[in-house]
Amino acid sequence: MIQRLSFLDSHTGGEPTRLIENLPFPLQPGTVAQRLTQLRQNHDHLRRTVLNEPRGSDVMVGAYLLPPADPTCQWGVVFFNNVGYLGMCGHGTIGVVASLAYRGLIQPGALRLETPVGIVQATLHPGEGPYPNRVSVQNVPAYRYRSHVLLTVGGKTIYGDVAWGGNWFFLVHQHGYDISPQNLPALTHFAGQVRLALAQNGITGANGAEIDHVELFAPAPDADSQSFVLCPGNAYDRSPCGTGTSAKLACLYADGLLAPAQTWRQKSVLGSLFEGSISLQGGQIIPTISGEAWVMAEGALLIDERDPFGQGIP
Repeated sequence: MIQRLSFLDSHTGGEPTRLIENLPFPLQPGTVAQRLTQLRQNHDHLRRTVLNEPRGSDVMVGAYLLPPADPTCQWGVVFFNNVGYLGMCGHGTIGVVASLAYRGLIQPGALRLETPVGIVQATLHPGEGPYPNRVSVQNVPAYRYRSHVLLTVGGKTIYGDVAWGGNWFFLVHQHGYDISPQNLPALTHFAGQVRLALAQNGITGANGAEIDHVELFAPAPDADSQSFVLCPGNAYDRSPCGTGTSAKLACLYADGLLAPAQTWRQKSVLGSLFEGSISLQGGQIIPTISGEAWVMAEGALLIDERDPFGQGIP
């Protein structure tokens, strides 16, 4: 027997998103966060099937489209990668919204998405071409949890901020590395060492949460900053990272370096660009990230029950 699972692939600033619009099994009613628990406990084989080799790679992020529990939302979405699940994903949200536009399911305007960590509002902007592809995402509230945290990595002392932007980040500034595509192996190795040192020294986010993203920054001649982001599966983010940019904006505001409604242009290691800004609502920092996504493939994954790697290579 061969099972077919439809998918739609996009990329946002070079970072891919694989959208699964219809799950091949039912879930019990509940919030998106509650259904994420069901997915993790009872159906994790599907995550591995969709994203692990030989069908996927450690670069790709997946998205399950779900009915929302919140009546003010049009859809629910759960993001995942090759090692687990993500609370939120900025580039993935941009990719999902552009994919919905490609399908003809939405028109330019605002929509609300229920994620495991809260509701995000997305705006699809009008545009030319076969479908509009520029999206702004009003993210969940972001904040800096700890500032100027000392860490020793490979005999070198560095400092960084711990911040939340929908995922937990350690943001490093004076690291001494050139952020460029030619330096990717060294950047990946160093950021991996930082993540290991965080765990070894018991440095966490709020309530002991693991800091699973590491973000390095450097000046850029044609943007406000350029970043390298190491994601949980040990792949680097090809985009400027939506949740990482959100965490960055929260730190800038905390340092008095960013005013509400001021635009911050964040460039990725590959040169793709997000524009970010913040607003203040009830004392909380609300980031908005804007970028573009392109639909690049659609079809069906074929899962042969005889295939020893049908559920992905562990």
